[in-house]
Amino acid sequence: MKCYELQGPNGIDGLALVDKPMPEPAAGEVLVRLKAATLNYRDLITVKGGYGSRQKFPLVPVSDGAGVVERVGPGVREFAAHDRVIGSFFESWIAGEPSEAKMRRALGGSVDGVLAEYRIFPKHALVRTPEHLSDIEAAALPCAGVTAWSAIVKLGGVKPGQIVLTQGTGGVSLFAIQFAKMCGARVIATSSSDAKIERLKQLGADFTLNYRATPDWGKKAREWGGHGVDLVVEVGGVGTLNESIRATRIGGTIAFIGVLAGPPPSDLRLPLMVMQQQRLQGVTVGSVEDLQAMADGIAASRMKPVIDKIFSFDQAKQAFAHMESGAHFGKVAIAIG
Repeated sequence: MKCYELQGPNGIDGLALVDKPMPEPAAGEVLVRLKAATLNYRDLITVKGGYGSRQKFPLVPVSDGAGVVERVGPGVREFAAHDRVIGSFFESWIAGEPSEAKMRRALGGSVDGVLAEYRIFPKHALVRTPEHLSDIEAAALPCAGVTAWSAIVKLGGVKPGQIVLTQGTGGVSLFAIQFAKMCGARVIATSSSDAKIERLKQLGADFTLNYRATPDWGKKAREWGGHGVDLVVEVGGVGTLNESIRATRIGGTIAFIGVLAGPPPSDLRLPLMVMQQQRLQGVTVGSVEDLQAMADGIAASRMKPVIDKIFSFDQAKQAFAHMESGAHFGKVAIAIG
């Protein structure tokens, strides 16, 4: 079988297409013929060597994939050949609270990922693909989808009528808009592009802000809501945290997810967060149980992920370069089958 492999932290050009023996599923395992993968910012960091000494090499990168069961190992009755499936980001986090042991096996990081024609999964790490989704759409769900689901539904507990603020037009942010609307919330969405802002409105955003034209977007968001935002989906990290604190209501929550916006400002407003009794909630994807709950919600609502552009398997390097450019709106996908 063919797969991409990182031999070291050599950047996008260091991705090598190699041949490996076809794996055979052992007891309790499932061999999946992968049909599609999608990229996350974390995958780009991995390829560029951003995790330093913690990164293992050689590595098959990319965490998010979907495909079709090729065959199953002894004792597997939950799945059969031709079933369409999605692999969970954390293979060992089946349910419950996170722990070091549960989060040890992360696809495309501590263990090989899905940028391959075939992969072995433990049977407990697979979820059936919602019938209305294509394999490309299903491949968008494991990391970005579950992270947004955890931020909005599981940890955020968003209720009808509440206000959610999202940042940018990456996969997590767009999923967050869709899940917030599914919960009956109102959404404030930010972007640096007026063209992308128009697309955010089409996706359901109730109020939009161009953060380049409006540097004090946190203040404007708070004013629009009257009393502030109930939940901010913070993908910028410490670089945008000040405005997120400003936007959030007294007693509100900031779901802290990303690191896109660089280093912290010199005047980080943590005292204001304390005085307003805001909650800073870290979010790191979720469990297989969370993936299943999200898949059930998506199936019931017939929701579809936003796919920006699809590259072929031999264009994987171009897919990474497109993501690095920041031009995407939604998920950057790679068709494997």
